[in-house]
Amino acid sequence: MSRSLKKGPYVDPRVVSKVQKMKASGKRQPIKTWSRACVISPEMVAVTFLVHNGKDFLSVLVDENMVGHRLGEFAPTKKFIRHGGKMAKEQESVAAAANAPAPADKKDEKKK
Repeated sequence: MSRSLKKGPYVDPRVVSKVQKMKASGKRQPIKTWSRACVISPEMVAVTFLVHNGKDFLSVLVDENMVGHRLGEFAPTKKFIRHGGKMAKEQESVAAAANAPAPADKKDEKKK
């Protein structure tokens, strides 16, 4: 369920104060945060955040297209390896064979 329009977007006040302090000081250090639910506001553009994903802090550089989204959307909590099985191994071997360079002809080398 979405948040009420009457309340407006949730922007963590601690994150906003850290952004204002960083911009006032002129330093370009990343801001470490656990607030994944914080909505990105226009003041946060061009700021780097270290967003906690449950295990590590992932670096997120905020740009204009991210305004209105949440910080947690850009720090995935699960790492996708790949689907396994016999069919996946066969597809992988076919793709490797297709991407392999063709053997060079000795006739072409002599002409050059």
